[in-house]
Amino acid sequence: MSGLYYEEFEVGETIEHERTRTISESDNQRFCDMTMNQQPLHLDAEFADDTQFGERLVNGLYTMSLAVGISIPETTDGTIVANLSYDNVEHPHPVFHGDTIRVQSTVTDKRETSDGERGVVTMHVEAFNQNDELVCEFDRTVLSLKHSHAES
Repeated sequence: MSGLYYEEFEVGETIEHERTRTISESDNQRFCDMTMNQQPLHLDAEFADDTQFGERLVNGLYTMSLAVGISIPETTDGTIVANLSYDNVEHPHPVFHGDTIRVQSTVTDKRETSDGERGVVTMHVEAFNQNDELVCEFDRTVLSLKHSHAES
């Protein structure tokens, strides 16, 4: 378990996640298939060639999901009770097959639950491509275990 307990999160701290991921055409295709998203902008090369992007885009929900997954080892791996919300989601720059994504999370808020046994932590998650262009950002709020109340 490598995640942080509630007490270990510090408001203002930015965590640079070590893992990166290069997104393949197969990743995008499988995600679209699993979620039944048949948007031609993600799947149809000829259709996408005639758009302002000139090629297929990676599904934005895949990009967001990947950002969450990349962030888990250094934030909530084994220490989370639940994801409570994802808010203020933005995709300011498109993601293409072959882009390599890196992620950072900044702790923006934390508070104990009313029973004092857990804590609520909010992080602003940002995903960047290999050119350091911001491709996705959102606020993730989690219910976190406190070390003093974790099961041994």
